[in-house]
Amino acid sequence: MTTTRRTGQLDYTPQVAEATAHVYEKISDLVPEAEWRLQAPLIHEILRLKQEIGAVVLAHNYQVPQIFYGIADFQGDSLGLAQAATEVDEETIVFCGVHFMAETAKILSPQKRVLIPNLDAGCSLSESITVDDVRLLKERYPGVPVVTYVNTPAAIKAESDICCTSANAKAVVESLGVNRVIFLPDEYLASNVQKETDVEVIAWKGRCIVHEQFTVEELRAYREQFPGLVILAHPECSPEVCGEADFVGSTTAMVNYVDRSDAQRVLLVTECSMSDNVQEAHPDKELVRPCTLCPHMKMITLENTLASLRYGRYEVDVPPDVRERAHLALARMLEIGRDD
Repeated sequence: MTTTRRTGQLDYTPQVAEATAHVYEKISDLVPEAEWRLQAPLIHEILRLKQEIGAVVLAHNYQVPQIFYGIADFQGDSLGLAQAATEVDEETIVFCGVHFMAETAKILSPQKRVLIPNLDAGCSLSESITVDDVRLLKERYPGVPVVTYVNTPAAIKAESDICCTSANAKAVVESLGVNRVIFLPDEYLASNVQKETDVEVIAWKGRCIVHEQFTVEELRAYREQFPGLVILAHPECSPEVCGEADFVGSTTAMVNYVDRSDAQRVLLVTECSMSDNVQEAHPDKELVRPCTLCPHMKMITLENTLASLRYGRYEVDVPPDVRERAHLALARMLEIGRDD
């Protein structure tokens, strides 16, 4: 006799098991069967509601595999996901990421309804600076252009001359044809850019709570424990950590590196769930996982994503005047290119 396991009002039925088997086959090494019996009904219902409502789910690289592989229509970095949303016919976008990412999607697709499953999903880096801080910097350095990392709220982008990604930051800085720039808000990304350019980079003191945890000593200990290890670091890490790495690049660049490299042992110096997701795409390789988790990303769950679809919560809005100015800063960057 087949039994069912209840998840709220949803059952783990033979139909649910069959419909989600392709997902579990992909992530079974990461998710115990008992846990899957609770999650599969949620995934099944999310997939059904997406079709009923006409919605698209975007999942950032740092989301857990159940979201990344189970329910997402698009996976990737924040800007890439926001750009993908502009190209779909669906009018409802559910962004499984943090708040500034959903805002970027709204900036690029103002006519669409953009939802985020948890309004409290913030970001230590994006919240490290305020509009008043930016305005004071502009007063202190009159005429110096402001380059702002995309990992910021819409209101900060709106105060900027141009945005950048972690991949194209150097190209953006040098595109302005000036001797110095204000670079916001990531202190480490600014320092890593400064190492590569003669342009003076005036940095803010913002940091990512995930990437600032990594140390050179930790990476060296991994090398001793795992012979032949190739280390890939995100440029939000300290310059010392980046100097210890074999490759430094954005999340997209990291994925591309693993895709193209013959390296059999790889450490991604970034959020741990990304390693889980890359591992599933490369079962022939060993992803050494440091298990440094982003508490903000983990506020997005299958449960609140289902509630977001059911009840239209929580809608992200950007005031028109802020959106127009933020969009201009993004558009200027996109003219240069992403350089992934």
